[in-house]
Amino acid sequence: MINKRQLLAERPNGMPNENTWNFVEETVAALQDGEILIEQSHVSLDPAMRGWINDSRSYIPPVQIGEVMRAGSVGKVIDTQGETKFKVGDYVTGWGGVQQYYVGNGDGFVQIEPNLDNHPKYLGVLGMPGMTAYFGILEVGEIKEGDVVLVSGGAGAVGSVVGQIAKIKGCTVIGIAGGPEKCAYMTDELGFDGAIDYKNENIVSAIKKHCPKGIDVYFDNVGGDILDAALMFIRMHARIVICGAISQYNNTTAMQGPKNYLSLLVNRGTMKGMVVLDYVPKYRDAMKTMAQWMQEGKLKSKEDVYEGVENFRSTFNRLFSGEKLGKLVLKVKA
Repeated sequence: MINKRQLLAERPNGMPNENTWNFVEETVAALQDGEILIEQSHVSLDPAMRGWINDSRSYIPPVQIGEVMRAGSVGKVIDTQGETKFKVGDYVTGWGGVQQYYVGNGDGFVQIEPNLDNHPKYLGVLGMPGMTAYFGILEVGEIKEGDVVLVSGGAGAVGSVVGQIAKIKGCTVIGIAGGPEKCAYMTDELGFDGAIDYKNENIVSAIKKHCPKGIDVYFDNVGGDILDAALMFIRMHARIVICGAISQYNNTTAMQGPKNYLSLLVNRGTMKGMVVLDYVPKYRDAMKTMAQWMQEGKLKSKEDVYEGVENFRSTFNRLFSGEKLGKLVLKVKA
């Protein structure tokens, strides 16, 4: 049995290139006592992966040179050895990495339903991005009915769910994305109250137009100039949720920080970072709530699926080029 894998070859300076990962085909290792073998069907591609390959202090240790690229995954247990937490035939999701087969003790994996059509959703709305949105907007953003919520990356895996949850909770929601297609997706399909096309509009003028009374909560996925613009319009006691800074991840120079941070002082606002791993004990309850919203038609998701472990790098780059809509997923077999 041959395992197709993507191994980290070197740490990139700026945008990852053809030298960043090595695509290898290796024989699957024999199982040791207590180990399971998972045949993976889908792998998650997330902006956070760019930070995981930097050799710097963060909320999670960096991927080491020669290791399989860290990633969330979904798959089926096809073999076990000795006493294990899963049995053959179980479908699971966890941190399987960018590879066709996972061998290990299954730590960090949880069992999911056998409906294959739903499996990519366990990497999106019911997975890490969905949990990030849920806890980020509800617990860190502390939204309440009537709030004006601005979310950057509003058509992406996290931002699209943030906006929908805010609508469910009775907020006015404005999303920021790049291009007419993504803006139409936010308003026409997701029910956002307005959309800002940062590629074709002046961001400051557009926020002023859509949020004439200011912003109560800004959920930030991009950082940079858009964060600075949002800070200009926050209201008294506004909450800024720092989830990501995708505009800065591939910088070859120093990361650009907020220039307008004194607006936090004037408006007694707060800016707080959030990492979804802090909420793992609450995942199960959140998944049940979100699954119920989906059944009721209140919460929608879109997965943008590409194929082949060997095509990982070109697919990964879509996270930063904007050539995707919704949650980016790699189907393991082309």
